Amino acid sequence: MSERSEPKQVCRRNALAFLGYAAAFGLAASSAVLPVSQAQAQATTTPTTPTTPPTDTAKSGTERRQERRSGRAERRQERRTGRADRRQERRTGRDERRNARHGTTTTTTTEPTK
Repeated sequence: MSERSEPKQVCRRNALAFLGYAAAFGLAASSAVLPVSQAQAQATTTPTTPTTPPTDTAKSGTERRQERRSGRAERRQERRTGRADRRQERRTGRDERRNARHGTTTTTTTEPTK
């Protein structure tokens, strides 16, 4: 009982072998533990009504493309006019605040200055 056991060093070969045994045991144990389902696949039925739109309202690719282009152009123009309006409001507000500080009268112009 007075003998002491010295810890052994583990080499790479033994460590890899141990990991291989552990992987094989884990694979075998998982297949034994997991139950296999006896369910069968259900047959899918195809819809009886077509999913495509009727051909009388179908548009050609050129028409769809032109609609997208015109829509983009309209949105772009709205953005530009909105930016110009906001810019003009900022300029007018700055001028009014500046004139109020200095006590001068305001002269509003309808044309944007650059």
